[in-house]
Amino acid sequence: MNHKRNERINQITEDTLVIGIDIAKKTHYACPVDDRGREMRKKSVAFTQSREGFESFQRQVEDWLKLYEKKRVLIGFEPTGHYWMNLAFFLLEVDLPFVQVHPMHVKNTQEFDDNLQTKNDSKDARLIAKLMVTGSFFYPRIPRGIQAELRNGSAMRWRLKKDIARMKNQMIQWLDQYFPEFKLVFKDFKQLACITLKYTPLPEDLLRHDVEELARMYREQGGMCRVAKKTIREAQAVAGQSIGLTEGLEIARLEMQSLVSQFLLAEGQLEEVNQRMEELAEQLEDFEYLVSIRGISEHTVMDLIAETGPLKQYKNPRQLIKLAGLTLREQSSGQFKGQKIISKRGRKRLRSLLFKAILPLLRNNEAFHELYQYYINRPVNPLKKKEAMVVLCGKLLKIFHGLSKHENYFDEERMKQDLHCLNQAA
Repeated sequence: MNHKRNERINQITEDTLVIGIDIAKKTHYACPVDDRGREMRKKSVAFTQSREGFESFQRQVEDWLKLYEKKRVLIGFEPTGHYWMNLAFFLLEVDLPFVQVHPMHVKNTQEFDDNLQTKNDSKDARLIAKLMVTGSFFYPRIPRGIQAELRNGSAMRWRLKKDIARMKNQMIQWLDQYFPEFKLVFKDFKQLACITLKYTPLPEDLLRHDVEELARMYREQGGMCRVAKKTIREAQAVAGQSIGLTEGLEIARLEMQSLVSQFLLAEGQLEEVNQRMEELAEQLEDFEYLVSIRGISEHTVMDLIAETGPLKQYKNPRQLIKLAGLTLREQSSGQFKGQKIISKRGRKRLRSLLFKAILPLLRNNEAFHELYQYYINRPVNPLKKKEAMVVLCGKLLKIFHGLSKHENYFDEERMKQDLHCLNQAA
C-alpha cells in the first residue's frame, strides 16, 4: 500500500466509513464521517478503556456499517501517550484497519472547524476524522517479537540513564554540603567510593575508625575483595580538615545511604538490560552488518533498531532521515530567503543517538573523518563543525539503510571511492 498523499486519499471511497477517535486515559470518543467529511451523527459516541468498552465499540462499528450502507471502515486516532496502544492491539485482534493522525495537525486545525479556540474530546474526534479524508494520516509500524523487546529495552535504558544522572547530581549536592573534600580523593562514583559513602558517608564516620577497621568493614559488609588502604588514608586525611556542615547529620547520613543504594540498584539494572538487549539484537539478520562500521558500538545499533524497527521496511533512506527530524526546512517569502535548519519533527531519541555516535565515528573511522574535513574546509559554502556533524548523521543513516538492504559489510575504501567530492578534493 503506497503512502503518498493522493493514493491515501484514493483509499477512501464512497463505500468507506471513516471513524475518528479521540484517545484519553479512561474514555475515548468516536465520530463517524463519510468520504467527503460529512458527519454521520450529531454527537460523538463514548466508550471506555476496557475490554468491555472495546467490544461495545466493535459492535457499534458493525451497526454503523449496516446503517449507513458502507462496505469498508477506516479508523484513525492520535498516538496520545501510551493510551492508544491497548486499542491498537485490540483492533489488530479483530482485524479492523486503523491509521494515525499527527497530533500537530489536529492542534493546528482546531479553528478551521468552527473558528473558535474551543478544544474538547468530541471536537478532536471530528477533526481527526476530517483530516483522514484529506489523506493526512500515516500507517503506524507496530513492533513485534524481538523488535518490541528492543523498543521496551531501549526506553528502559533511557529512563535508567536519566535516573543515574539525577542520583549522581543529588549525591554531588549532598557532598558539597557535608563532605566537600570527598571529591579530592574520589573522582567518580566507583565501587570503593560508593561503599565509603554507604557505610561511612560523613567525615566523623571515617575518623571514628582506623584504616584496618575500615578495610575490614568494606570487605565484610560491602562485599569488596580488595580494598585500597592508601585511598582510605587519603580520605581520612581530608576528613580531618573538612568544612562540611555539622548539624542534621542523622538524616543526612540516612539520605546518602538511600541515594547510594538506589544508584547501585539502577547501575545493576542498566547492566542487566544492556546484556539482555545485546543477546536479542544478535538474533537479528542485519545486526552484524550494522556493527561492521568501525566506531559504531553495539549499543548504538541496538538503540537505532529499537527506534526505527527493521531498516529493510523503508523503501528510501529519506524516510529514515525524516523520522529522525533531520529534514531541512526554511521560511521564505518573495525576495526574502530564510535560513535552512533541520525540522526536528521526528524522534528526538533517534536524533540524539545519531549525533552522539558521530563523535567516536570521526575519531575511529577514516572515511567519515575525511568527509567531515571536506565539509568544513571546502572552498564553496564551507559548513560549521556542528552543521557538518548533522549532515554526517544523515549520511550515516543512508549507510545503515544500504548495509541492511543489500546485506553487506561496511568497506571504508569503497565509501571513499563512491564519494566523488573526496576524489575531487584529493
